Amino acid sequence: MPNKGSVVNKKELEVVKTSLQARRHEIIEKLSEAQSQSKLIETDIAQDLADKAESSYTKEFLLSLSNAEREELLQIDAALKRIARGEYGLCQSCQKEIGKKRLHHLPWTSLCIDCQEKSESETA
Repeated sequence: MPNKGSVVNKKELEVVKTSLQARRHEIIEKLSEAQSQSKLIETDIAQDLADKAESSYTKEFLLSLSNAEREELLQIDAALKRIARGEYGLCQSCQKEIGKKRLHHLPWTSLCIDCQEKSESETA
């Protein structure tokens, strides 16, 4: 499917797609491992209050880590869908091309730098 005027050519698009799929797989593996560790912590019988506090902290850390990675996973999935639709490299807000440098550093980004800054200033 053609990439409607995107700055990314077909060869670069395949490299990005492969990279996103690899990162997606890596995150899923990490989340699965974190979930297993969290369950192990749940089943551990803490001997005293200090052990319980440490277990609680460790579990909370694992869950917060996985929340950030879940967000990245959602962004990667959305980027893969944009690739499939031929919309990768186009800002989802203004429909202008996203710069190659930005796409290189944040291949899952859906916004050009101007729209990203506007979005961040609105939420601040």
